[in-house]
Formats: sequence, structure tokens, C-alpha cells
Amino acid sequence: MSFNLRGTLAIYKFELARTWRTLFQSILTPVLTTSLYFIVFGGAIGSRIDTMGGVPYAAFIVPGLLMLTILAESTANASFGIYLPRFTGTVYELLSAPIGVAETLVGYVGAAATKSVILAIVILATARVFVDYQIEHPLLAALFIVLSAVAFSLLGFILGCWADGFEKLQVVPMLVLTPLTFLGGTFYSIAMLPEPWRTVTLFNPVVYLVNGLRWTFYGQADVNFGAAIAATLGFMALCIAVIAVIFRTGWRLRS
Repeated sequence: MSFNLRGTLAIYKFELARTWRTLFQSILTPVLTTSLYFIVFGGAIGSRIDTMGGVPYAAFIVPGLLMLTILAESTANASFGIYLPRFTGTVYELLSAPIGVAETLVGYVGAAATKSVILAIVILATARVFVDYQIEHPLLAALFIVLSAVAFSLLGFILGCWADGFEKLQVVPMLVLTPLTFLGGTFYSIAMLPEPWRTVTLFNPVVYLVNGLRWTFYGQADVNFGAAIAATLGFMALCIAVIAVIFRTGWRLRS
């Protein structure tokens, strides 16, 4: 069966159009939230901390704040995108259409990841208002941002299939992702932690994402960039395998 490009584009355009219909929630709210982080952590706390690993503290937290927003928005956009058709019952039209798993994933996940990348660009521009930062490896930074957005859009797609109510869409992002992000070196270097907490922190997958992006900015991080890429690709492969099982069995889609 050939790839249904027209069907994929229809899903992609529909999901992307939802961003402009909810512009305040989709774009402005995350930007305002990130600005508050810069004011509190970059301004108030940063004024009392000279540098972190040779990088001014306000600039040090830019990759972490960017990753915090990417993870939250990618997961939220993708989960709501697939949950809404389930809630309204239009998912059966999708299942009966000549569109396979690959086309569905590219449409929904691609749209969610695109929103996150657009938001990342806006946040980077916003950060310039508060701090002067640099990106030593811009191409690798762009690649890593896209990979992270796609990986957590895949996770969001799984959560959207799993949730049986709107409140459940927030369970994993609020109770799992947000704590892991704050404990993943967003506002500090894990090298500051005493043992055994430094070793325990390495089991937090968000550590690899934050430090992978931080390396592309400043050429230094607590985790090797190759390990960060490997962890991200492995997580993507795991999510794709889970989604394949969901479509094969029809779990939560046909019930």
C-alpha cells in the first residue's frame, strides 16, 4: 500500500490550524510562563550566582527552560490531538479511511512537533530580551530540538490513546514530566549533587535531554552528547513500538 500523502496533509493541516484558533493558549501562555522563569530565576537568583560551569547563570538556564517548554507542549498538543477524535467519535472515520499507522503518526505527531518547534523559536527570541546567550552548534541544536519534539509528541499520542477523560490528559505531564524536568538539571548542574544522588539522577531521562541541548549551546554539559542522542532515539523507537501495538490491537481506539 502506498503512502497516502493527501490524507497525511489533511490531518497535519487540520491539527496545525488549531494552533491559530487557540493562539493565546498555544503560543502566548508558554511564552509568558517562560518569561516569568527568566525574571525569577535569571534575574532574582541569577544576580546572586556568578557563573555555572563558566556560563552566566541566566544563560545557563536557557536550554533547560527551552526543553521544559518543548516537553510540556509536545506532549499536550499530541495527546489532545488524538483524544479529541476519540471523545467526539470521529476517530472511527479515521480508522475506516484508507490511512495507515504511518500516515496517522506523521499527521498528528508532525503537527504537534511543528507547533513545539515554532514555540521554541519564539522562546529563543524572547530569551534574547532577558539574557545574551550563544549557540555554538546551531545545526545540532536544531536537530536535537526537532528530535525531542517528535519524541514527546509520540509520548503524547500514547497518552491521548490511553486517557479516558480530559483530566487524565494532565496526569502524566503534571505528576511525572514536570517533576522529572525540574529534577533533570534545568536550573542547576547535576555535578553539584552529592553522591548517591548524582548517580540516581542519571536514571532520569530528562537529564539527557536538557544536557544534550545545553551542550549544543555551550559545548559543555554533564552528559555526553552522543548518550543524549542515543537516549532520545531509543525513546522514540519505544514509543513507535507501543503505538504500533495500539493500532494493531485497537486498544482504546475501537472500544
